[in-house]
Amino acid sequence: MTSLADLHTMDRVGLAKLWSDLLGGEVPACMSQPMQRRFLAFELQARVEGDLPAALRARLDRIAAGEERKPSPSLQPGARLLREWNGTTHVVDALPEGFLWNGTRHHSLSAIARAITGTRWSGPRFFGLKRAGNAGDGKSNKDKSRKTGRQRRDRA
Repeated sequence: MTSLADLHTMDRVGLAKLWSDLLGGEVPACMSQPMQRRFLAFELQARVEGDLPAALRARLDRIAAGEERKPSPSLQPGARLLREWNGTTHVVDALPEGFLWNGTRHHSLSAIARAITGTRWSGPRFFGLKRAGNAGDGKSNKDKSRKTGRQRRDRA
């Protein structure tokens, strides 16, 4: 049986043979050797340690099929967002359909964040409703340097 350590020394031909033996079929044409090693390592570990629990496999299948999505932050009408940017406090009110900022209705928080900053932002992230994907504390360096700490969500 092939070990995980063996994967690192295998060439493309050896990886393709192992792929065929473990998974059947051919390696996808555009798959790199490092990615092949990851797939094969998972398969080898699953055969030794046991596969993923059935509930997790079912959930992953639903996610892959687009049936399950992470819920996005939703605000009830009447919610109020406050965000200070460059010394100005911006107030946004959630409406039944969209948002009100500076007396103008907008379809999304991202459109408002773009109008405030002049650059493309995730509106939920800009207003503190969502953290950044893989940043340590969820804030970019740009956000840290300009934010004054007065960010909160209120109900009207």
